[in-house]
Parts: sequence; structure tokens; C-alpha cells
Amino acid sequence: MGTDVSERVRLAQADSGEQPWRAWGPYLAERAWGTVREDYSEHGTAWDYFPHDHARSRAYRWNEDGMAGLCDDRQTFAFALALWNGRDPILKERMFGLGGDGGNHGEDAKDYWWYQDSTPTHSWMRWRYHYPQAEFPYDELVRVNGQRSRDESEYELVDTGIFDEDRFWAVTVDYAKAGTHDVCIAVTVANRGPEPATLHVLPTLWFRNTWSWGLPNRPVPEIIGTPGRLSGRHRSLGHITLDGQGTPRPLMCDNETNAQRLWGLPGRSPFPKDGINDHLTLDMPTVNPAGTGTKGALHYRVTLGAGESRTIRLRLTQSDRALPPADLGDGWTAVMRDRMTEADEFFAEVLPEAATRDEKDVARQAVAGLMWGKQFYHFDVKQWLHGDPGNAPPPPGRRHGRNNGWWHMNSFDVISMPDPWEYPWYAAWDLAFHCVSIARVDPGFAKSQLLLLLREWYMHPNGQIPAYEWSFSDVNPPVHAWAALQVFKIDGGRDFGFLSRVMHKLLLNFTWWVNRKDVGGNNVFEGGFLGLDNVGPFDRSAALPVAGVLEQSDGTGWMAMYALNLLDMSIILALHDPAYEDMATKFFEHFTYIAEAAYRQGLWDEEDSFFYDVLRLPDGHRVPLKARSIVGLLPLAATTRLTSETLDRLPEINSRVRWMLHHQGEFGDVISARRLGGADRRRQRLLSMVGQDQLLRILARLLDPAEFLSPYGLRTLSRAHLEKPFTVSLGGSDFTVGYEPAESTSGLFGGNSNWRGPVWMPVNYLLVQALREFAEFYGEDLKAEYPTGSQCKAGLTEIADDLSRRLIGLFVPDAEGRRPIYGATELFQTHPDWKDLIAFPEYFNGDNGAGLGAWHQTGWTALVVDLIFNLRS
Repeated sequence: MGTDVSERVRLAQADSGEQPWRAWGPYLAERAWGTVREDYSEHGTAWDYFPHDHARSRAYRWNEDGMAGLCDDRQTFAFALALWNGRDPILKERMFGLGGDGGNHGEDAKDYWWYQDSTPTHSWMRWRYHYPQAEFPYDELVRVNGQRSRDESEYELVDTGIFDEDRFWAVTVDYAKAGTHDVCIAVTVANRGPEPATLHVLPTLWFRNTWSWGLPNRPVPEIIGTPGRLSGRHRSLGHITLDGQGTPRPLMCDNETNAQRLWGLPGRSPFPKDGINDHLTLDMPTVNPAGTGTKGALHYRVTLGAGESRTIRLRLTQSDRALPPADLGDGWTAVMRDRMTEADEFFAEVLPEAATRDEKDVARQAVAGLMWGKQFYHFDVKQWLHGDPGNAPPPPGRRHGRNNGWWHMNSFDVISMPDPWEYPWYAAWDLAFHCVSIARVDPGFAKSQLLLLLREWYMHPNGQIPAYEWSFSDVNPPVHAWAALQVFKIDGGRDFGFLSRVMHKLLLNFTWWVNRKDVGGNNVFEGGFLGLDNVGPFDRSAALPVAGVLEQSDGTGWMAMYALNLLDMSIILALHDPAYEDMATKFFEHFTYIAEAAYRQGLWDEEDSFFYDVLRLPDGHRVPLKARSIVGLLPLAATTRLTSETLDRLPEINSRVRWMLHHQGEFGDVISARRLGGADRRRQRLLSMVGQDQLLRILARLLDPAEFLSPYGLRTLSRAHLEKPFTVSLGGSDFTVGYEPAESTSGLFGGNSNWRGPVWMPVNYLLVQALREFAEFYGEDLKAEYPTGSQCKAGLTEIADDLSRRLIGLFVPDAEGRRPIYGATELFQTHPDWKDLIAFPEYFNGDNGAGLGAWHQTGWTALVVDLIFNLRS
């Protein structure tokens, strides 16, 4: 029977350790092939070394992948769905897409699936997939995309015509927890086509292969298949059982590499990983007639008429002993009903009452994406560098190649991923943004994620936070402190222990930045690409085209913001522990030095009223790179307020502010005069990279439709560069930045990123938040023309609200019922089976709002959740 507890109770039990409600979840990656972890090549060519064509036949080393997957938080076992339409050359066991070397704009998934629902404890989850009934056009997608240039759009599955006449299966998978280790599963398949059709449905259970790498104490587990049941035994897991409705035939093989197929060599098992695939698609004797193995599926053959549907009932349970057949009747029904009802109750309580129904739908599906984006991540870098005892050693060059300086890292955790298919690994600054929206539904998990990347087995001994799997040493923007503050406030502002733990580790990271990324010691910073990929005229992570140092406006702005975040953190803690007051004065001074240096070192251009990157040459000359981009807007985010209450209660920082103003007059531009502000009209000071005059001058560009303001948020590059691209000549070569609202024609960063015009959610979110901070200080006294050229004035709060509505408007239906994210694709815009399934793309066309890049980037794009909360609460 179902548990008689609400989702709120389950969350509390999970946080306290009373009940492990998060132990099982959708932690199975959607792509493990083509990742750095699985790459044992000599030259780090991950996409070539382990391509999609190997995935069905080759046992993974570090994790597993599948569709609609579920596993435990150590990925001892994995459960996922496999399908076959009877026409495809292979089973559909995982999503198909092009690797970074195959798409004309980098890696690109070529299937359509959606995360429709999930509670934070995964007590209720829903997943949806549309599977073509005709043969999946694998070769056509590879061939046509390979022929297209970067100037052309990507060739998508819908472009092949395979969904014409609705010839597809709508497949929905629902999960409902009856207990922490007892899950009811419903697989519903619906024939949307005009004729009867047959679908093979294969719920699959297997153990992650940890026994074939030559490591000690790794016995081989076993799964026994009988009609309607798969019974697994594992030394650490105990018994795990998958019961299926009816008497489906069990198909058994081993989670072992098919070395014969891949390399013409004998393998460890005559029934390897792709045995079920070969048995069904090629009618080969590759499943174990003895009914045992380490991978098994229950084979359902479902034939349905046009418009018909069928639900297959399953139940997955773990125990310390063998169990009788599971309840798939009334008890199963009750669990499904109760968990769905409790999920509705939870979101009705959590989501803002004032939000529209469409906004609530967007927020709930965005939360679902965040929850489904949590993945088990295992990566022992030292082991990876040196190889396993049971296998050939990696090429010698590996020890001097990618990530060789991160030998200390040993990840074995569930982590929020940017996109479970295109980016199935964590990225530090993505994760920080994820946590802000996650905190709205599960602050405990959000806090644990922020702390995780600061632990000793992640953070480098020198204080650097790892960036992302392809290069841990790359430099992401320092937004960890900002995110910790947001999560602390969303959680009620009471968990001072969490804030203190974060701050102690961030002191190390801040020092790393000061020591490593301020080459000249002049308080302006050179952070590299800083997550903005191809925003500049040349690769900011690579060697410069000429001798010199690139002093970055965004790097300097990020560091000014970082100093203010740590100042705010210090003040919060100092009000409870006076020992932190010294830290507050330290970061107050850091901020003032950084903000003043931005002007002294020429990052601010008085004539253009904008911040630019500056190339400082060895002879002292400075070359401003006058591309008006997000680089010059990010200094706005370095803003906070000091209230009279704070200054009265913390006399040391109060006296330091006064001293700086009286003895260091040049800092007067970044420390405002006192004024009344905020809801309670208290005296306060503003600390900001920009004063009122600079703010209004920047806003004139920011809010100009001919520059940054689009109908759907703020572009990352001024549209003025469409007609007038910026070009700089260096070392005998020309480097150009032009406005590109959609996919990039640049080859920088593999050609799959574009910060030269599209709308990106994270930087938009920061700028909207900055406007709200300025509004708290200036109140309604300060107004700006909005939009620029309209001769209409608006207050900063009003502008922030409207920008929020524009960003939210990417996802909600407009007056014609069309969602801008789906552009001109009529199937997604008007078809009842498609139009309300919401994707959360990586970025958006700067002119029309169409979604681009990774299609399931629910991570930072899910900041739309917090925009809805801030607008409607």
C-alpha cells in the first residue's frame, strides 16, 4: 500500500536522514558515450573514441545511460525503457544525436522527449517520448547534417517528415514511490498513427559493470529471468526485483562488451550487452537460454489500432530477501493515485498563487527538468589517468593531457547537470544557477550541491573550483557566493551554518582568483573565456594573437560582484558572530579597489558610455576592443546596499567607509552618498561599479531595441553590430565580431556556442536582479526611457518586471497561442500532442525568441522559475 505522508513530510525526512527518500531517482544519464570519462584515446578525441554506434555494444567504465531511467544514488543498478518499432536497425535504448564532430553547430540530440513532472523526492515523476513508427533515419540525419555548413540551420528529425500523418508512438512513463525502495511504474504507449501498429516494449534492469576492471572485491552479481519477473542479487544491494504485468518473456544477457563486433576479438560473455538487441533485430541466439545474466528485459509485444493506447504495470522493489510477486492491482493503483494527488498539492502550495495557469505549467515543467537533470556522476581522475589493472594502460601522453592536474578529484555523487544529453556532466557556474531555482522546491538539495563543489575532493588544493569535465582548469565566472546567498535567503535566511561553511571555502577560491587572474596586480582581471565562449573577436582562453594581456570588463565585473557577495555574506554572519566583521571590511576594500581600477585602467569608455575589454600591450599602449556585448553590461551586477542598521551595528565597517571617503577620494564614485531607500525608507549607501550617471547612460543602450533589448529579453551583443561588425587588426590578421541572433557561424569552442546576439537566461537574470537592487536604492525617483527612443519613462522596478515578462514570455503561449521557443515549427506550435510539452533550450534567437542549442538545458534556463516567483509573489 502507499505511504500516508505528504511530499513536505518526505522532504523533511530526507533532510534529517530519517528516511532516504532521495536514494532512488532519475539519476541515470541519457548519454554516457562521447564523454571525457569514457575517453581512453591518445589525443582526447572523446566523440571518436566512444561513438553512439559503440554504445549498445560496449560496457561503460564510469556510469550507464538509458531512457526514462531510474537508479540508486550509487548506480549499483539501473532501470530504463527500451523500444523497438519492428523497423529500426537497432533497439531504441538511448537517445540518438550527433557528436561534436558531426553536427554543423556541434553536438545535437535528434530525438524528442520531455520531462513533464517530478517532485523533489521523486515520489512522483512523468516522462514523455515520441517514437517514429517508420524506420528511424539515423543515416539521413548524419549525412544531411554533415553536408550543411555553419551558415545553415540544423537538420532535425521533424524535418525528415517522419511524423507526417501522426505516425508515431506517444510513450509516457510514470513513477510513483510506495516506499523509499519500492516504485510503481506505468508505461503507457499510444498509437497516434492512422493504422494498426506493433511496438515492442522492453523494461530493462541491469547492474552497472564494476567487476571487469580488475579491481579487488568486485564479484559478479546476477539477474534471473522468469516470465513476468527479473530477480537480481547483488552483494551490497541485496535483492532487487522487477515485476511486470502478465507473463512477458524475459530476455537475458550480460552487461559486457561485445568485443567480437567492435574489434574482432573474443569477449567475456557469449551473450554480451547488445545480446537483446541482436536477438530481436537480427534473430540471433544472443540471449542466454539459461535465463540468467547481469542485464535483462521483460519483452512485451503490443499491437494497437489507430488511436488506441495500453498501459503496462511494473513494480521495482529492493529488499534483504526474496519477495513474493508484487501487488500490481489495487495497491498499485492506490499508490499511483495518491502520489499524483500529493504532487498536485505540493505544487499548488509552492507555486505563487498570483501566477497565471500558463506560468504555473511552465514553472512545474521547469522544476521537472531540474529534477530529471540530477545524474549520478562517477569520476576518479587519478584512476582514469593511470588506468585499471584489468585493462591495457592508457597512452603515455594522457598523464600530460586533459585534466592531469586534477588527480585529487574523486567524484561519486548525484549532481545537477546542465543537460542530461548534450552536457551530461556538471559545470560549476551552471550548477550555481540551477540551485537558485531548485531552492524554491528543495532548499536542502540546493545547499548540498553548492557545498559539494567546495569539498576537498572537488576544489583544487590551490583553491580553484573545477569548471567542467572537458577542462576542469578552465575558468567559469565566480558565481558560487552569489548563488549561496540566494539559496540562503530563499530558505528563510536562518541556516548560518551553511553560509559559514560556504564562506570558509570561498575565501580560498577568492584568493586563487586574486593570485592567478590579476597578472598585473592592478585589480583588473583576466579570467579567460569566462563561460561566454565566442563573445569576443578571438578565443579569450587561448594565447593572444599578439604579445600582451587581455584585461576583461566581465572578469573585473565578476570579481567586483564576488567581493560584494562575500561582503554581504560577512555582514550576515557578523551580525551573529563579531569575528566576521574583519572579513566584511576586507571585502569592502577589495570591492572599492576593483571598481576604481576599472576606471583607472581604461575599461570604462567615457565617449561610448560602455565598458570594454582592453588589450594591454607590452609597451603600455591599450587597445580597447569596442564590441558592445554582455561583457560591458555585467559590471552592473556588482551592486549591493549598506543599510544604516548594518552600519550602526557594525562600527568597524562604518568607520572604514567613512575613512575611505575622507582619505581616498577617488573611491567616492563607487560609494554613493547616503539616501533614504527601500520599503522602510532607511538610510543606506549604494556600493556599485556604476554611479547614477553611468547607470542611465548604460541603460540607454541596454533598453534600446536597436541594440540589446529584444521582445524576449536582452541580447548578448548589440544589434548595431549587424550593420557594423566590430573588427580589430592584430598580428597581421583581422578579428571580427558581428551580430548573429541564432546559431554561430564561428568555429570557436566547436561552433556550438553563440554569445554574439542570442538571449541567454543566466546573464539576463543577473541584470534583472541588478535593476531591482538599483530600484531599492534610488526608488521611484530614478526613471529611464523605456524602450529607448519611445519618449516614455519608467521606474527601474517597472523595467525589471517587464524584462521578466519578456523572458517568461519565451515559454507561455502568446495571443495566437504560439510559444516563441518553438519558432516556425508548426507541429510544436499547433498539434495537441506536442504544443503543451515544453522544452527549455540553452539559449534563444535574439530576434524571434526561438529556442536554440541544447534542447534540454533545463539547468540555468530554469531560472524562469525564479523569475515567475519574483514577479508574482
